Amino acid sequence: MMKPYLPDALPIENLDLKRLFPLATEANTELARYDGLLGGIVNPQILLSPLTNEEAVLSSRIEGTQATVDEVLEHEAGLLKGGEKEKDIQEILNYRRALVAASEYLKDAPFTLSFVRQLHKILLQSVRGYNKSPGEFRKDQNWIGPQGCSMENATYIPPDPMRMMDDLEAWEKYVNGEDIDVLVQCAVMHAQFELIHPFKDGNGRIGRILIPLFLYYKRKLEYPMFYLSSYLEYHRDEYYERLRGISRDGNWDEWVAFFLNAISIQARTNARKVKEIMSLYDEMKERVQNITHSQYTIQLIDAIFDRPIFSTSDFIDRTGIHKPTALGLLRQLREHEILQVHQEGRGRRPTVYGFDVLLNIADRRDTL
Repeated sequence: MMKPYLPDALPIENLDLKRLFPLATEANTELARYDGLLGGIVNPQILLSPLTNEEAVLSSRIEGTQATVDEVLEHEAGLLKGGEKEKDIQEILNYRRALVAASEYLKDAPFTLSFVRQLHKILLQSVRGYNKSPGEFRKDQNWIGPQGCSMENATYIPPDPMRMMDDLEAWEKYVNGEDIDVLVQCAVMHAQFELIHPFKDGNGRIGRILIPLFLYYKRKLEYPMFYLSSYLEYHRDEYYERLRGISRDGNWDEWVAFFLNAISIQARTNARKVKEIMSLYDEMKERVQNITHSQYTIQLIDAIFDRPIFSTSDFIDRTGIHKPTALGLLRQLREHEILQVHQEGRGRRPTVYGFDVLLNIADRRDTL
């Protein structure tokens, strides 16, 4: 039977730096270009809200959830889903909440194991896995393999829980120290966390949340808004194979090369989307003002970018615009086909609108 994995000491020795440094240089350059774009946005939390939603959806999809960005936003707008779909949506909403909470925490607090445990607690609140010790590191041996398999048939067995806290404390020390390059360190940080597999459930999602948070913590990003799950979901088989290559063969070079290439490609893709969103925002400022001649143009635009599927009642609550004025503005945007109706209002039920052109940018799957 396979034995529990013994994690390598950190930092990783004997990396092929001649091969990896050019990849790290390119990844750092592309990430810096992307971060430069973020630095030029006055309200990144609003403008990049669609990308945050996409990250939550795609990271959860790697673990098997099936909900889309549209379905998550429709659910929030009051178009309720039931059954397994609702469970999927709640997992995605928890992922987004964890991202937001972590971003606030890291503004003036350290990157600690306690912080990771709090993220996990948010992630598993009231969803599948809620009974698997949310916010607590495992005290039992776990394993990975086909659904329902025994440990004898596992494809991977994480470290023994008797030594796991030593591994986690070494990981925490490494995260708060320095290595040859921050992006190489990020690659090692993510892989080592996944290999330690410290929770009973939710390890993959927590590990992916940690990527932008680590880059923010190390001041490689002005805002923790660099999302890698689109690339990892698109290359899911290779993603898992490179992680298995570490535990099976000790092959860190292939993993780090894969991760650095992912950073470069995803940074370019994210930058294209950010530019499109910024261009759309500028276009809408002029167009909406010309249509409505309203003093509330910016409030209106910020609201539909922040939540591109919404009910009229939600719009009124978030903007504070007087109800008759708000309904009139929305009607004008509908008539000019800026907004599309996702559900007609009837009686006490509010109309649900969609800002579909923005959703199309966020949802588009570029070749990665």
